[in-house]
Amino acid sequence: MNVIGINGSPRKQWNTATLVAKALEGAAAQGATTELVHLYDLDFKGCKSCFACKTRGENYGKCVMKDDLAPVLEKIAAADALVIGSPIYFGTVTGETQSFLERLLFPYFTYTVPFGTLFPRQIKTGFIYTMNVSEELSKEFGYEQVYNANERFMQLLLGSGESLCAFDTCQVDDYSKVVMESFDPVHKAKRREEALPLECQRAFELGRRLVAVESITG
Repeated sequence: MNVIGINGSPRKQWNTATLVAKALEGAAAQGATTELVHLYDLDFKGCKSCFACKTRGENYGKCVMKDDLAPVLEKIAAADALVIGSPIYFGTVTGETQSFLERLLFPYFTYTVPFGTLFPRQIKTGFIYTMNVSEELSKEFGYEQVYNANERFMQLLLGSGESLCAFDTCQVDDYSKVVMESFDPVHKAKRREEALPLECQRAFELGRRLVAVESITG
C-alpha cells in the first residue's frame, strides 16, 4: 500500500504541511508506505492545452510535458491513495495546486458521451484545506463550491474522496511583526494551541481511513 501526499502550500512547516504529514502518519500506522511532495520545490507549469493527451495514438491519456512534476504524476498513477493539501488563497486553492490538478486530471478525462476516465482503477483521495477565515465566513464566501468541485472531479476521474477543512488558522508566529490589524493575535495563538492538535488528529484519522478502505475494496 502506497500513499502520496501533496503539499500545495509554499510553506513546509506550517498548517497545511503539518496536516498533510499527519494524514500520511495515519496511513503509515496502517502499514502503508508514504511520500510527501512539496509542490513549491518543483519546477513545473499547469496544462498548456496542447491536447496531446487527447490525440489518437500512443500519447492518448498521457501528459507529454517533461518537467519536475512528470515523475510525481507517474508515482500517483501507481499509488493506492492520494492526499492533497492546500491553503485557501483568494477563495480557492493556491496557484501551484491548481496547476497540479490540471496536469493530474485532464489527461484522464475523456470527452466521450458520457464523460469518462482513462484512469485504470479507483483510488481513495483526501483533500485538506486550511484557511484564515471561520467556518461561517467560508460558507458566506462560497468556499464550499471549491471543495465540492474538487471532490466531483476526483470521484469522476480517480475514485471517491473526502475533504477536511481547518478554519480560522494562525498565519504567523508573531503578529506584532506584521500589519494584520483585522486579527486578534491572542485569539489566533489560542486557536492554534487548542484547534491544531484536534485537526492533526482528524488528519491522522483521514489517512487511516484512506488505507483501511482501500485495503478492503482495492
